[in-house]
Amino acid sequence: MAAVLELPAGFTGTLEADERIVTTGELAGGGHLVLTRLGLWVPEGAEHRRMGWHLVSKAVWDRSALVVTEAVATGTVGAAVLLGDLPPRRFALAQPGTVPEMVRERVTSSIRSSHRCELPGGGAWFVQRRVPGLDGVVLQVRADPGTAPGALEAMVLEVLQRLSRPVPPV
Repeated sequence: MAAVLELPAGFTGTLEADERIVTTGELAGGGHLVLTRLGLWVPEGAEHRRMGWHLVSKAVWDRSALVVTEAVATGTVGAAVLLGDLPPRRFALAQPGTVPEMVRERVTSSIRSSHRCELPGGGAWFVQRRVPGLDGVVLQVRADPGTAPGALEAMVLEVLQRLSRPVPPV
């Protein structure tokens, strides 16, 4: 039977009843990161806030810190969620342990499919992601700056229509 991990001293977040701790990591300057099945809990001032795995755009281990880019919803087109990235945040860990590997695993496992589409003025990534704690997937769209809004909306609607078609049996 696997050991049940304890929340670190000073953790201020409130976990969901079924939110299992995957691992924790002590930060070099004090405080902790807490990884659960639902997301990455990060310190925000004196509080902790959960960043859902489906909203982690990028997480990179640079041998001294975990650098995390979080996405925020900027709008919707039909059932698709349009995303924009916040500035990357750097979390220097006292000892990396399994934190970098587990973050990579959780972020990667939330992605069901991804593809890029070139559009006038730029392009966009279309990513189907599983939202921890919910059934099904959500279509997320991250457009390059300068992408023509009308072309983006038309492509999102086309992709949503294609995704809603039943797949014929082989």
